[in-house]
Amino acid sequence: MAAFLLGAVLLIVQPQIVPSRPAINSNAETSSQSVQRELLKKTSQKNDFKENIHSNGSCQQLPQTIIIGVRKGGTRALLEMLSLHPDIAAAENEVHFFDWEDHYRNGLQWYINQMPFSYPHQITVEKTPAYFTSPKVPERVYNMNQSMRLLLILRDPSERVLSDYTQVFYNHMQKHKPYPSIEQFLIKNGELNVDYKAINRSLYYIHMQNWLKYFPLDHIHIVDGDKLIKDPFPEIEKVERFLKLSPQINASNFYFNKTKGFYCLRDSGRERCLHESKGRAHPQVDSRLLEKLQEHFHEPNKKFFELVGRTFDWHTFVAS
Repeated sequence: MAAFLLGAVLLIVQPQIVPSRPAINSNAETSSQSVQRELLKKTSQKNDFKENIHSNGSCQQLPQTIIIGVRKGGTRALLEMLSLHPDIAAAENEVHFFDWEDHYRNGLQWYINQMPFSYPHQITVEKTPAYFTSPKVPERVYNMNQSMRLLLILRDPSERVLSDYTQVFYNHMQKHKPYPSIEQFLIKNGELNVDYKAINRSLYYIHMQNWLKYFPLDHIHIVDGDKLIKDPFPEIEKVERFLKLSPQINASNFYFNKTKGFYCLRDSGRERCLHESKGRAHPQVDSRLLEKLQEHFHEPNKKFFELVGRTFDWHTFVAS
């Protein structure tokens, strides 16, 4: 009876939910499967798994698209630009449902409650950049919806490392807390510190391999973050096609703000730019150290290009 009630609840609320996983091995049930069943069981026991419906006909529902990363890759810019489309309803904040255990234990009803109200014809989107590099997340997303359309925005790995450091540095500065120089993170015992978390986040092929265990490549659209900064419209056009949206966003929706040094948005006559925390100048790094960083990413980048079947114009330094 419990299994019947659980199935009925899921069918009524979200036909896309598939509490299963690929046949990776023949061992007994994995701990993740057990957690997923407990997650769904907990939701059904509450007897409140439902879409909150507004009087205007809109409701909160599970997302059909997730921007999974990468951190400091341009996820906020991508979400803001995509939100120009009338058929997109985007969650305002990073939800961290699949990567934070405290949130994941709250169940799918909690997840739905974090979503914006949307109409039946709209696509609900949420953005949490940490998903891409979190080992548990791909399977959890698959267990919720194996048809999920995923957006991944990447930029030059070396530049992403510098941007990663810059964000943490300014966060400490705002709290009047000291923070070490970037050299102290990048160098250890006279060599490049490959254990630095920001460097590991830029090893894209490792994290991508994990996602491809659960989702085919045609379910993951990779946005070129470097091109999005320089010329956003062509990249957004590709996202529209991937999500099967009608072409509603135009080149006129973007204008270059000379003061800020990057593109801003124009929507129905209203102009807006990303928060001032975006586009901060990176710290000056010794050229030899930067070359070491770029050399470190040379082989990982090649593996990533082979994995996804395309190349990116990322800086590479190869020692002679």
